[in-house]
Amino acid sequence: MKLIATLGAASLLSTLAVSAFAQTFPEGPITWVVNWPAGGGQDTTSRMVADHLSGALGVPVVIENYDGAGGLTGMRELAKADADGYTIGMLGASSVIQQYTTDEPVMMDQLDVLSFFGPDPGALTVGAGTAYQTLDDYVSAVKEAPGDVPNGNDPPGGASYISAAIMESALGLELNKVPYAGYAPTVTALLGGEVESATVPLPQVLEHAVSGDVRILGVMSGARHFLAPDIPTFEEQGYDVLAGDFRAIVAPAGLPADVAAILSKALIEVLSAEEFITLANTAGYMIEPLGAEEASARIAAFDEQVYPVLEEAGLVTNPK
Repeated sequence: MKLIATLGAASLLSTLAVSAFAQTFPEGPITWVVNWPAGGGQDTTSRMVADHLSGALGVPVVIENYDGAGGLTGMRELAKADADGYTIGMLGASSVIQQYTTDEPVMMDQLDVLSFFGPDPGALTVGAGTAYQTLDDYVSAVKEAPGDVPNGNDPPGGASYISAAIMESALGLELNKVPYAGYAPTVTALLGGEVESATVPLPQVLEHAVSGDVRILGVMSGARHFLAPDIPTFEEQGYDVLAGDFRAIVAPAGLPADVAAILSKALIEVLSAEEFITLANTAGYMIEPLGAEEASARIAAFDEQVYPVLEEAGLVTNPK
């Protein structure tokens, strides 16, 4: 009985310690890991959220960018950090994909999901100097010259690579997929004529479309993008292609429940604020704030959707 009582007291003390920790959390700066270089969509959206989250929590939220391994270097840094709430970050579709396509990946069970930022549908964009005026033009040209048309995208397994692979599979195409380390260098390559097309999300190319430097031929979503209502979807043009990226905020697995709740609540408040939504929409990002449970379900659904595509493309090296 004495042992049981001792164990019970220890358990109670542990619970009280966690609760006391949560009541004082956060007491200092929070590090936000960005697993891509500065300037891309992941970096831009992370900085938006971090700035407003700092105000909501009353402590600095400091961005740290990591480059390398198609985003995996940063995810490894995030996953191995202490699960105390002082290191968080943002993941996208590529992080889910890399579970099955890379050596020593970060698995989703190594992370705790805090909230969902929103979807980021893919688009097919071509340089203004190319001959492709319509999606039909592009599809016909690629079919006539399989493997010749260079398309800018992420390294194998990244979101824009998967968008290209989904388009290839659905339309019976064969592209020359040229990998770049993130969306920003991909767009730079498109603008410079290194590639003829790119399959990055629409917000990454919208300002260049407005200036006339590129043409967006179609959006890979079920509905037109709110920032580009004049650009038809693939489906509207007779092509069954749905693809793109998404963003969610995560932390190392094993966060104390109270700390996770504090972070999740603060993130939802930030993402739901009218001021933040206006800011994000103006920058071209769709906001869909979801709590931890709904965000986890959303990621799991994408996992189930993308795995067969990876298998068909021969990219699976770590089978389920």
